[in-house]
Amino acid sequence: MDRLLLGPHAPEPHASDPHAGPAEEAALGALLRCWLREVGGPRGHVRAVGPHLTLRVAGTPVRVRARGGIALRFDGPPEHLVTGEGAEGRWRPLNLPALVALLERELDGGNEEFAAQVRAGREAIAAILAARERSVPPADPWLASEQALVAGHPFHPAPKAHGGDGWLDYAPETHARFAPRLLGVRADLVAQEGDTAALDAFGGAPAGYLPLPAHPWQLDLLAADLRGPLADGRLVDLGPGPRAVVPTSSVRTVYDPGTGMCLKFSLNVRITNCVRKNAWYELSGAVELTRRLSPVFDRLARRFPGTRWLPEPGYRSAALGTRLLEGLGVIVRTGPWGVCGPGTTPVLAAALAAGADGVPRAVLARRAADPVAWWEAYVERVAYPVLDAFFRHGVVLEAHVQNVLVGFDAAGWPVEAVFRDLEGTKLVAGRHDLTGLPGEVAAPLSYDAAGGWNRVAYCLFVNHLAEVAATVAGTVDDVLRALWAAARATLSRYVEDHAAGPAEPLTRLLAGAPLPAKANLGVRWARAADRTAGYVPVPNPLAQPGPRVIGGQTGVETLTEVCGERG
Repeated sequence: MDRLLLGPHAPEPHASDPHAGPAEEAALGALLRCWLREVGGPRGHVRAVGPHLTLRVAGTPVRVRARGGIALRFDGPPEHLVTGEGAEGRWRPLNLPALVALLERELDGGNEEFAAQVRAGREAIAAILAARERSVPPADPWLASEQALVAGHPFHPAPKAHGGDGWLDYAPETHARFAPRLLGVRADLVAQEGDTAALDAFGGAPAGYLPLPAHPWQLDLLAADLRGPLADGRLVDLGPGPRAVVPTSSVRTVYDPGTGMCLKFSLNVRITNCVRKNAWYELSGAVELTRRLSPVFDRLARRFPGTRWLPEPGYRSAALGTRLLEGLGVIVRTGPWGVCGPGTTPVLAAALAAGADGVPRAVLARRAADPVAWWEAYVERVAYPVLDAFFRHGVVLEAHVQNVLVGFDAAGWPVEAVFRDLEGTKLVAGRHDLTGLPGEVAAPLSYDAAGGWNRVAYCLFVNHLAEVAATVAGTVDDVLRALWAAARATLSRYVEDHAAGPAEPLTRLLAGAPLPAKANLGVRWARAADRTAGYVPVPNPLAQPGPRVIGGQTGVETLTEVCGERG
C-alpha cells in the first residue's frame, strides 16, 4: 500500500480526456520546479545521483531527470519511492495530488486555497489544449507568438489558474478574438490624460459623451457596479465595437488591427499572483513614464541600434468612484509593428523560451544552424539596453520573457529588442526628480537601487536568458555550457565598453555571485500580494566553470554543481 496520504485533493485526471496527460505533466513540472528552487535547494534536500536529481519532500524520496541548468527542464516523469506493505521500495510515477500533499506536509500544514489554484491551473491547461484543436492560429507571426504560451510560467505553482468564469472565450492561448463592448461616458465624468485618439477610433458616441472600449469579461465582473450609472445615463451601452481585437499573452492587453495600437484593459481577475486591474495611480503613472522615458530610449537607441519600446501615451476611464475608475480604465499602448524596422518580425521572447510553437521557421532554422552566434547576437540585443538603462539612466526595465519582443530579420537573426509594459518599469530612487507628482503616483514609480537591481537581475538573467538558453541548447549539455560562456564574454564586453561608472552588481555576477529568483510558490502559499514576493538565491551559470561555494548554503552549493556545471 502506498504510504503517501493524498488527502482530499483533486482526483486523478480522467483517462478519457486526451489532454489530461499533457496538462498533468505541465502542472506537475511547474510545481516541482518551484519546490526545487524555493524549498528543496535552500534546505539542502537535493542531490545529484547518476542521471537524476534526487530530493526529499516531507521525508519522501523523489527523483527526476533534469537538464537546462537553472531552467530545470525535466526528461521523463518524476518518480517517488513507494514503501509500505507489498511495495518493496519501488519507484513509481509521481502525480500532482501526491506532490501537493507532500508539499503541504513539508510546509507544515494544509492550504486548500493553494491546492485549489494548482488544480485550477491543470484544468485550465487541459481546457486550452482542447480549445486549440478547434481554433485557427493568427496569420500575423507576432500574434502567433503571443498566443503560444499553453503551459505558462515555468516557475509558478499555478501558471494558468484564473479567477472568475468565462475566461476561455478571451484566452490568447485558444486563439480568441472578440469585439470590445463600447460604452459612452458622459463628458463631465471622463477621466483621461495624454493621447487617447486610438480610443476615439472605436466609434462615435452620442453628443455629450466620449467613447470608452471595455473588455466584455470585465463588464460581466462589474455588472452590479454598472447598473446605477447605466440606469441614470452617466454611462450608455453602445453595444459591440466595430471590429474584433486579439488578446496578447497577458490576457487583458489586446491588439487592435484597425489602429495598429494595443489596449491594456483592467480585469478584476487574479492571473498568476496579481489581480489584473489598472490601479488609478498606474493610469497616471503610465503617461508620466512615457514622457520621462522618451529621451532615455532615444539615447539607448543611439547607443544600441535596434533598441525599441512601446510607449503608453494615454488612458481613459470614467470618474465614477475608485472601483469603476480603475475597473474601466484603458491604457493606450503603441503596437510593435509601428516601431519595428522594415523587414523585421517581432516575436515574443516567451515563445522563444517555450519551444517552436509560434516561432517563425526562419528563426528556428538559424538558431539550430549556428546556436552560439545566434545567442551572442540575442544577448547583446536584449541585455545591453537593459543594463545601460539601469547603470547609466537609473531606469529599471522589467525584461522578463513576456515583456520583451525580439525583432528578427528575414534570415532569422535577432536584430531588434522591443521593451513594453510600463507597469513594471521603475525609476531608481534618488536619480530622478519626482517633485510635482502626487505622492500616490510618485511612490509606485520608484525602487531603491538594491531592489531595482534584484528586479533587473531576476527578469533578465533568470526569467529570460536562462529560459531561452535552455531551449536553444535542447538536450546537449555542451551547447548549454558554450552558450553561457558566450554570454559571459558578451556581458564582459559591455562592462569594458559601455558601463557608465561602477557596474559593481554586474561584475559580481560575472565573478559568480548567486542570482536572485522570485519566490512565486512562497507568495502564493502565504496568500500574499505579489509586491511582497521575496527572492531566493540560485546558481549562476555565468560563473567560470568549476564547483564553487555560493552563499554559504549547502543546498545552493549542491544545486550549483548539479545545475550550473552539469547543465
